[in-house]
Amino acid sequence: MKKLGFVMVLIVFLLAFPKSGEASSSSANIFLDGEPLNLSSGVQVANMKGNVMIPIRVVSENLGFKVGWEKASQTVTVENSEKTVRMVVGSQQAELNGAQVDLNLAPVLNGPTTLVPLRFVSEQMGLDVKWDNQSKAVYLSSAALPTTGAEIDPGEGTNSGSQTPPTVESGNKGSLTGLSFSDNRLMIATEGAVTPKVFSMTGPDRIVIDLPDTVYSASFLSGHAVNAQNGGSMEAGEYSDVTNIRYAVFSDNPPTVRIVLDLTGPKNYAVTQESGIIIVDLNAEGEILVPPVPPVTGNGKKTVVIDAGHGGSQPGAISANGNQEKVLNLNVALKVEALLRKEKNINVVMTRSDDSTLGLSDRVKVANSLKADIFVSIHGNSNNSSSPHGTETYFTRDASKPLANVMHKHLVKATELMDRGVKYSSLHVTRETTMPAVLLEIGFLSNKSDEAQLFKDDFQNRVAQGIVEGIKEYLKVQ
Repeated sequence: MKKLGFVMVLIVFLLAFPKSGEASSSSANIFLDGEPLNLSSGVQVANMKGNVMIPIRVVSENLGFKVGWEKASQTVTVENSEKTVRMVVGSQQAELNGAQVDLNLAPVLNGPTTLVPLRFVSEQMGLDVKWDNQSKAVYLSSAALPTTGAEIDPGEGTNSGSQTPPTVESGNKGSLTGLSFSDNRLMIATEGAVTPKVFSMTGPDRIVIDLPDTVYSASFLSGHAVNAQNGGSMEAGEYSDVTNIRYAVFSDNPPTVRIVLDLTGPKNYAVTQESGIIIVDLNAEGEILVPPVPPVTGNGKKTVVIDAGHGGSQPGAISANGNQEKVLNLNVALKVEALLRKEKNINVVMTRSDDSTLGLSDRVKVANSLKADIFVSIHGNSNNSSSPHGTETYFTRDASKPLANVMHKHLVKATELMDRGVKYSSLHVTRETTMPAVLLEIGFLSNKSDEAQLFKDDFQNRVAQGIVEGIKEYLKVQ
């Protein structure tokens, strides 16, 4: 994750691009968060059969995602902090975190570059997409995206693109049977084993309820309108803090239904579940946090949260030799943890200690709820070219820059790799945390020289020691 950690997609508005039988130069302007993308000289946007196609160079340079290119197999890999998309030139079948999905148009070779469909890449990587047919402009938005996956705009589209909503007859674990809102409470009726994942978001403010391993039941479909993209909405009545209630099929694999409460502003809530009824109560004094925050004792110690990036179904970057970034991240993080537990003046908390899948918002919630003193996220780097190499450190907020400088100094000394400097980037875990926070990119998995060091035990031990020394210097602990 080199730049934007758009952890999780507000999508999907189907783009009504004008039809075209062959590729042609496109006069469409592309805006990201209201600012026009300044494309490098010679970079051309193409219109192919009604689809805006962009060079993979734009995806890496302008949209900020990690992009990999395997020349032998003609495979393009696009990654952010949560998702990995693989596309093959000439194939309308792509992979999203290992699951097969369909493309409207296959990637194509165009001279020295590869063109990929803008809408598909943007949506899957966490950007809200809108097409203005009058001005012939594409508007991409990255503001406050969900971090557990793609947030669908239920009234307009679906992540999967399927036309028939799956129902409980599919043999899944649970089903959504009813949905209602009254007295400032959302009531969700379910059958089977349904465990909700609930979190709040800003920009705009909303509460998101994910129902994993859940499909629409026949009774739900008979009482609630579902459009061709498997989504719909219902009114919230006279309660002014909720402007709309949306629902949609968030994912087909695993089957997941997402419900979104659009709010007029920040709102506390509590979640209860009993006898097949999930209640999201907006009358609550406070918010129930997901996941539960591990207990940490006080005693005047400094609290450090160590975050091993990626994990579980999110492998992160994959090297040419098949090494996964998530493995590197966890190995180093566990070594850091072991060293910090020997420090009498430091409490250490891990966001994950095994190969589990964890959303970016959950990582942030752990740190913020603990009121941690610092947050350190550990990652390996990657690039579409095998040339870049070395160590770099990222921060977002000005308050985090001193920590970034100290951590980077020790990290570069420990890795003995090229010093690529301290850099700013709007990454979710460094942006949404309330304490000084940094993201460490130890080295490049896409570079053979770096990779040869990254998975060596003695190298990881040096890196872990360097991270601990940086933490101790910044916190001024002995």
